[in-house]
Amino acid sequence: MTMTPQGRAIFVITLLVSLGFVALPARAELVFFNTGRSISVKSHRVDGDSLVLELRGGGEIVCARAIVARVTPDEVPYPEPEAAPAPAPLEAAVAGPFSEIIDRVAAEQDVPVKLVRAVIQVESAYNVRARSPKGAMGLMQLMPATARQYAVADPYDPASNIEAGIKHLKSLLAHLPVALALAAYNAGEAAVQRFNGIPPYPETRNYVSRILAIANR
Repeated sequence: MTMTPQGRAIFVITLLVSLGFVALPARAELVFFNTGRSISVKSHRVDGDSLVLELRGGGEIVCARAIVARVTPDEVPYPEPEAAPAPAPLEAAVAGPFSEIIDRVAAEQDVPVKLVRAVIQVESAYNVRARSPKGAMGLMQLMPATARQYAVADPYDPASNIEAGIKHLKSLLAHLPVALALAAYNAGEAAVQRFNGIPPYPETRNYVSRILAIANR
């Protein structure tokens, strides 16, 4: 019996289906379609009248078995992608030795305690004697003008520093969104107004993103 090319293709497909259409294990496979197109995949499996093609980069394609002419091992080596490095753990808003003061004042001033702890973590890492090159002092890094505004006699006294810092943060949150309030705490409210948003200072932008990440954990 003479078979047309189309008939031979159908015969081949039928034979492959009858044999279970199982390919030998291979690092990758080439799937040839009746249209003449081909695709390299990681593997395939039969699912009823469909073939499930597992892509090397992840994901699957489901197609009818009838449209596939053949599957052969792909001789081209495809190294497995390297696993992405684990992301660095986010800093935690640690509950330091001043939790009682922080909780009490934050509640009195109606400021989220997680936000206060995140500010202290980023500002001073809970170092009572911290002092910045610009003169910011203590746990919440009060500038001299801010310390005077809230009548802080000793900026390094934990209770006084925390109370003034939370009050200052509250005053900013009263009329600014959280991100802009944090930017103003770091760079000054005038800078936020001048740029009508978070100032384009790398330090300030990093400061805001770190605090929000810690506070939202």
